[in-house]
Amino acid sequence: MVSDADLRHLRRCVELAAEALEAGDEPFGSVLVAGDGKVLQEDHNHVASGDQTRHPEFELARWAAANLTPEQRAAATVYTSGEHCPMCAAAHGWVGLGRIVYVASSQQLAGWLAELGAPAPPVRTLPINEVVPGLAVEGPVPGLDEEVRELHRRFHGAS
Repeated sequence: MVSDADLRHLRRCVELAAEALEAGDEPFGSVLVAGDGKVLQEDHNHVASGDQTRHPEFELARWAAANLTPEQRAAATVYTSGEHCPMCAAAHGWVGLGRIVYVASSQQLAGWLAELGAPAPPVRTLPINEVVPGLAVEGPVPGLDEEVRELHRRFHGAS
């Protein structure tokens, strides 16, 4: 179940996605939160640099591996504007991060891209649990998902 605290972090993810869009990047944003509720790190997409691996979820997984104990990683939650791609889900699983809560699903994103006439992602969209079985995952979040959809519409120049 998505709590009020979860919604607060998810709203920040949408803000970060908007920041990415304003910087000319794809609109994705993520927040890493400790088991005690403290925000540890946040990031947004940086793929406009030419490095398509610069997803915020991947960056947060790398940060967590370098800065947190295995126990701290397992207790943490990653909040994100969009469901992890397979690369990010694998990174999340490999470093042993805990729960994921996302605003919009990969399936929603694929549908939006098709509606907008935008290219499909180069990597197959899969639910996180197909990559990391048994992980606690929650999403999509109705209402906020429409805000994320609007960011993608703006990124792809749809009117």
